[in-house]
Amino acid sequence: MSASFNAPIAGTLFALEVILRHFAIHAFAPIAIASVAGTIIGRFFYGNVTEFTLGNETTFAFYSELPAFMILGLVCGLVSVVFIKTIFLIDDFTSKVQHKNNIPIWLRPTVAGFFLGIIAIKFPHIIGVGYETTSNALTGQFELKTIIIFAIIKVVAVVVTMAGRMGGGIFSPSLMLGALTGLGFGLLATSIFPTASGSETLYALAGMGAVAAAVLGAPISTTLIVFELTGNWQAALTSKFLDKSFFLNQLTRRNLNLISGPQFYLLRNKTVGNIMKKNHSDLIDHKDFEKDIFKKIDSIELDNSLELALHIFEQDNVDYLFVVRPESEKTISNVIGVLYYLDVLKIYTEVLIKNSQEEHS
Repeated sequence: MSASFNAPIAGTLFALEVILRHFAIHAFAPIAIASVAGTIIGRFFYGNVTEFTLGNETTFAFYSELPAFMILGLVCGLVSVVFIKTIFLIDDFTSKVQHKNNIPIWLRPTVAGFFLGIIAIKFPHIIGVGYETTSNALTGQFELKTIIIFAIIKVVAVVVTMAGRMGGGIFSPSLMLGALTGLGFGLLATSIFPTASGSETLYALAGMGAVAAAVLGAPISTTLIVFELTGNWQAALTSKFLDKSFFLNQLTRRNLNLISGPQFYLLRNKTVGNIMKKNHSDLIDHKDFEKDIFKKIDSIELDNSLELALHIFEQDNVDYLFVVRPESEKTISNVIGVLYYLDVLKIYTEVLIKNSQEEHS
């Protein structure tokens, strides 16, 4: 990010805020070094240039305009929610259609490319990262009607791309959508209160930061990204309708829930077989084992995750679980070990301690 967007400060904070999800000094140093190195190489070949240029008029009437910028933040938050939810909704729909009709996976990008081609015939500037359109929005070169059409078409294009599994990112589209939203709001605000408002392009800048912050789930680094992309350090809310950013939602849909922290990620990726005790004769030798213990104490399969085990322990309030072979009947003959609650808690505690040490190092 630092090299691509000439944004070393934002790139560093983005890695800490979005990827690591904490700001440990121990992690800051290597990330900062890599960020600076990438920026130096980028500037060596392309120079110290900003990605976007703002209009000359970026005045801010401050106190009188603060309510308008707060409303803009809410609007941008709603736009972000609609944007993200639409992507996942259409992706789920196309996946169901594909599985129901046994459509080969390679047809998804083929069909998506066909629809994108149709869109590109009428709106070629919507295809791709859209930097030119974003730049035009930041300099106030669009009318309100054009803004609405471009914003809708851009959302459609991104949804088609994502649902078609064509790859592509979300960062640049969120910048473009934010700039268009901000400019549209700015045109309305400055027309309604012309004497109490500044420049509509400043609303475009704020909108770009607000939508990107909501989509990426990174308000701090996104604010700095906007400043570094424009070279303007004088202006910058997200929503509550999404509990995770686009990236974390995307990972959650693939059963990678990083928002819960590294401790749960480790538990999810370690299986019961890693720490179960194979010596369980003291339990099996119980004379009423079959009817008295095995039917009261829940069991878990060998290849289940420790996260699932922890959930069962907390739900059933037991000290141990019998471990059975994968996909086998839960009978005494299939018991191959015992998983103790204390052993799972030990691993969980160790990870918590290591994570805390890194955050405070």
